[in-house]
Amino acid sequence: MGLSYSLSNALSGLTASARMAETVSSNLANAMTEGYAPRETVLSARAVGGRGAGVRVEAVVRQLDRALLADRRRADAGLSADRATSTALSRLETRLGAIGEADSLPGRIDALNTALISASADPGSDLRLSNVLTALDGLTGALNDGSAAISEMRAEADADIAAQVAALNQGLSRVERLNTDIARARGTDSDPAALIDQRQVVIDALSEIVPLREMARPAGQVALISAQGVMLIDGRAAEFGFTPTPLITPEMSFAGGALSGLTRNGEPVARSEADGFGRMGGGGLGAAFALRDTVLPPAQAGLDALARDLIARFETAAADPGRGAGQAGLLTEAGGTLDPGGGAGLAGRIAVNAAVDPARGGALWRLRGGVGATAPGLTGNAAQIGRWLDALGAPRLLNGEGSSAGAATHAARFTARIGADRLGAEEVLGFAQARRDSLHAAELAGGVDSDQQMQRLLRIEESYAANARVMQVVQSMIHRLMEI
Repeated sequence: MGLSYSLSNALSGLTASARMAETVSSNLANAMTEGYAPRETVLSARAVGGRGAGVRVEAVVRQLDRALLADRRRADAGLSADRATSTALSRLETRLGAIGEADSLPGRIDALNTALISASADPGSDLRLSNVLTALDGLTGALNDGSAAISEMRAEADADIAAQVAALNQGLSRVERLNTDIARARGTDSDPAALIDQRQVVIDALSEIVPLREMARPAGQVALISAQGVMLIDGRAAEFGFTPTPLITPEMSFAGGALSGLTRNGEPVARSEADGFGRMGGGGLGAAFALRDTVLPPAQAGLDALARDLIARFETAAADPGRGAGQAGLLTEAGGTLDPGGGAGLAGRIAVNAAVDPARGGALWRLRGGVGATAPGLTGNAAQIGRWLDALGAPRLLNGEGSSAGAATHAARFTARIGADRLGAEEVLGFAQARRDSLHAAELAGGVDSDQQMQRLLRIEESYAANARVMQVVQSMIHRLMEI
């Protein structure tokens, strides 16, 4: 009986050594695989009839720091949101121009001021009057382009929302299928570790869209819930919906009902009319909604305020005494006078009065005589050009708020705010990137240690050789007994 037990012990030791060698080889092969968690073979003593009967392989477990994983996923979500915001504000500043750049709004107004001063020195020069018209076109064009850029970026954010919602649904569906596969594998005593690795990679990708928490469920399955309490999957995956809007105009908003919000199983997730994503914020999805509905619209409002101020400056009686009643000023709203109740998007509608543009049937001499002038008048009279200059630099409130200033100062303040917002977003992004990198480094430090695995493999080799030697000795003893 002693030889039988010895043989059984050695055989179980060989089996355990082989299983441990398989685990170590898997760890080494996947040392660089994203989402792979190191495996460790768990052994326990086996007993039969109160006597030792070798060793039993209990399980192969994944070594994972769940708290660190949860922190890194939250960092991924924050980084995704901060990167989207920083990128958008950087693009906006590039399109509008930064302080000190000639094609920025302050630069355009300075160019107009310079052109008017030059024309006032020689009001009879068509070349100098043409330079004034060019400066006016450049200023209105910059406002038009800025308004178009904001609408374009809002439409891109809307399309990004649709893409992220599709990715969210696809990812949740994959988690549901993997949950089923893992439960089936456990039910048949198969090793589900590879399936769990796959599920972790999918959940990592989802965490960039929505910050989430993972909760254990029976049979190795998991439930996912957003950081703010929206159930994403618990058994069956929730279905999220969103209707994209390909063309977005400045007056369109979620609060006004023109833009879609997020739905869960057909029901809106928004808690109020303030946003369209409710308790699904904090990641890339929430950032896209914020860009579309709360970050970019104020920039549009700022541009509209500048456009309104510029049109109003040239519509006063002091700016152009010869302008007829109801006649548009030097700058117009889509060719007409300023509409006090006009909606958003005025920066996209501001235009130079056609009366001063020869290409549209006007005449350059009206820059010298006023938009209502019917004859060229004296070529040396610079009085009206002086009035344009005075109107451009006159201290005025912007939207009735803040302090009075000239048009160039108002434009500089607006441009500086955009730049400050961009710098603030970049600072936040830098912190988020550093935090994510440190957590990721800590996560990698807990991954596969190749040196440690090789040392373990040497011990496994020694254990395998020892058990094989025991079997050889037992076999020799059995042969000797049979020879007696």
